[in-house]
Amino acid sequence: MLGVIFLVLSVYGASYTLNAYLPVRRGRVGFVWGFISSWITIEAAFFHIVWQLALAGVFIWLGALDTWPGVAGLVVCLVSWTGLLVLYLQGRRAAGVVNETLGPLGAGVSMRRARRRDYQVTKGVVFGRAGGRRLRLDVFAPTSELRPGEQRPAIVQIHGGGWVLGFKERQAVPLMRHLAANGWVVFNIDYRLSPAATWPDHLIDCKRAVAWVREHAAEFGVDPSFVAATGGSAGGHLTAMLALTAEDPRYQPGFEDADTSVQAAVPFYGVYDWTNRDGQFGPEFLGDILEPMVAKAFLDEDPELFAEASPLLIAEAAERAGKDADAPPMLIIHGDRDTLAPIADARSFAAVLERTSSEPVIYLELPGTQHAFDSFRSPRTDSVVVAVHRFLGALWSAHRDTTATIRSVD
Repeated sequence: MLGVIFLVLSVYGASYTLNAYLPVRRGRVGFVWGFISSWITIEAAFFHIVWQLALAGVFIWLGALDTWPGVAGLVVCLVSWTGLLVLYLQGRRAAGVVNETLGPLGAGVSMRRARRRDYQVTKGVVFGRAGGRRLRLDVFAPTSELRPGEQRPAIVQIHGGGWVLGFKERQAVPLMRHLAANGWVVFNIDYRLSPAATWPDHLIDCKRAVAWVREHAAEFGVDPSFVAATGGSAGGHLTAMLALTAEDPRYQPGFEDADTSVQAAVPFYGVYDWTNRDGQFGPEFLGDILEPMVAKAFLDEDPELFAEASPLLIAEAAERAGKDADAPPMLIIHGDRDTLAPIADARSFAAVLERTSSEPVIYLELPGTQHAFDSFRSPRTDSVVVAVHRFLGALWSAHRDTTATIRSVD
């Protein structure tokens, strides 16, 4: 009986390893379990190895290998550990992928490890009111004093959650802490969620936040001429939309004249095609989320609404018209094992943008990586945080040099 129990538990542990490589995609319950277990297993592969080793050690000590089911359980464990080790090493190799993708860009950017004493967090700052509620943000700011005449770069962080849920306190925390500890002021924003909100309420709130940051720049020592944006999943979609719709009056009701441009955009595992033109999403994406809850419209009845909310289609429209996409420099980050936001759309978006934008476009594809990988620290997350800092730091340095040159000429 001891050997049978060991075999069952070994198979159970191995099922998580297998799902990390071949995530379950069928059925609503299976799809959710497939994503969550794949995400946790990939990003915490080392800890899975540890608990499986400990479990196997206990059963071996109790004599499980005296039976054939126990021996079979050990074989299953060995296969599972091999798979987990490969996942762990893929995470460790993310630094090499970053260096290969970015090349020399930002290699000289000064950075240090985030320590709690190097930044402070101010929570619950109201930046607007809409839909009968107050919109709030948290500010991650350096604790170091500004020198006379010095200003800091700002970045707006937009959380994900399929436009219907999500909490700003639970996402991109390693990135926000790192940037704040290294001289950036991070504005971690909320926005209205569906079904109470209807598109484009979500984007309007993000633009309202960018405008608020510029209006209150002096209070935080921020340079109002340099505001970047980042976010993951739905936040990645909103980041891309911010980048491609600067000062579009359709998305700035009541503050049409405000400057809502961003000087850099870093979308993580974003959604770039609401029309699902290439069938990358399952039917539940449109039928369960976008149509009834977010857009409150049907794709076949109002295709223009869905196209105008699709960064990929916006970039393609610019290309067909022979126009510049008018986007800021962008670093597009995506994992090749993402089950929630199709990587094919990310690849297409990056390719079109590279052809149509006069600004740099860098596409960072991470092997063996799931959705939401950066929610907590891991070797992969640490490498990507450094990549984002290098990218943004290089742009901020160039911006300061250009600004200084203009001032000297004046």
